[in-house]
Amino acid sequence: MNITVVGTGYVGLVTGACFSDWGHNVLCVDNDPRKIEMLKKLQMPIYEDGLEDVVSRNVSEGRLHFTESIKEGTEFAEVIFIAVGTPPGYRGAANLSYVEQVGRQVAENMDGYRLLVEKSTVPVNTGEQLKRTVSKYLRSDIPFDVASNPEFLKEGTALEDANQPDRIVVGVDSERAGKLLRDIYEPVIKKTGCAFLQMNIASAELTKHASNSFLAMKISFINAVSRVCELAGADIQEVARGMGLDARIGPKFLNAGVGYGGSCFPKDVDAFVQIGDHLGYNFELLKEVQRINKTQREHIMQKIQHELWVIQDKTVAVLGLAFKPGTDDVRESPSLYFVPQLMEAGANLRLWDPVAEEKFAELYPDQTYCKTPLETAKGADLLLILTDWPEIRSIDLDELKSAMNCPVVIDGRNIFNPKEIRDKGFTYISVGRA
Repeated sequence: MNITVVGTGYVGLVTGACFSDWGHNVLCVDNDPRKIEMLKKLQMPIYEDGLEDVVSRNVSEGRLHFTESIKEGTEFAEVIFIAVGTPPGYRGAANLSYVEQVGRQVAENMDGYRLLVEKSTVPVNTGEQLKRTVSKYLRSDIPFDVASNPEFLKEGTALEDANQPDRIVVGVDSERAGKLLRDIYEPVIKKTGCAFLQMNIASAELTKHASNSFLAMKISFINAVSRVCELAGADIQEVARGMGLDARIGPKFLNAGVGYGGSCFPKDVDAFVQIGDHLGYNFELLKEVQRINKTQREHIMQKIQHELWVIQDKTVAVLGLAFKPGTDDVRESPSLYFVPQLMEAGANLRLWDPVAEEKFAELYPDQTYCKTPLETAKGADLLLILTDWPEIRSIDLDELKSAMNCPVVIDGRNIFNPKEIRDKGFTYISVGRA
């Protein structure tokens, strides 16, 4: 099949690359000339393990192409996936201007039936608004359909998630649209046996927000329990293990730490709260999830303040700038909370991340960036761990202690064994462990 994917961010580029890898002919469209030029040179605008190989292979085999022209994209394929950004707008509601723009431009260039598929995360009833936009800008009476196909990709494992999905969710209101989407996903359905869930458009749109909000709630819950553990002298990791072995709960997303971040959870929880408000439901549960996530970072900042007493002129080494390992994405990363706080308090910062340094340095170019965790720790009065990178787990603790001015570690990811690191002479403060 010929498929057009509009947008070459995490979702669009991974989706387009995987569609082409399954044997489809794919044209990826983006209005950013710099990004399209990079992709034509096989340079990736994002870091995602294995993505460059997949893109390069399918470009060389003639199944994957890139263009700036939405007209070309509309003419190329019967099915057009919309994978543009939906950043937070007024009061946290999703900004749908890019989605609307794509719908309008596709309508102006259609010469026959098209299926427009929402791949971006959008509020419920966006499909109805998209239908209205396309109908309004169509130049003649051309049939079309709108569908919802939410993505469930995790940054750092996006290719694996696309090729081995838990489920494929599609929202359609016509038999034709359902068949087209089933045909597109048939290669991965045959290979993995994953569920293909067909429902109405509103249900599909809500499935994405409900899923991400539930996972964010799980993270905030275990962080709230970690606060109780600290007060009671309990160990959150033992508590989480005891909870996670219950099949109804499961162990995933029960890691206490510095709170959730990234491009999805904060934005999607905000948007879901706004969806509830718009529809007349006060989503108090999710508002508490947001509050817990915010106060968890404030709580860890208090730990830093307690250990340093006076932060001014102290050297703080920060390990991890990305919001999670396996990605260079710093959007809503915990580092974007702690680094400005420490800068304002007068700390001298030394920063390290194996892949996110370049993006973080665009925001804070005047800081000291180091090449290794040990180099970062040199002369530090305190070491702050914010991202669970494997390189941190493999640090030689004796060398780390020698490098630091004061062997104080605040571990926001519970990487080290408390007894082992304390036996090495460190002052070690983690999350939810007495």
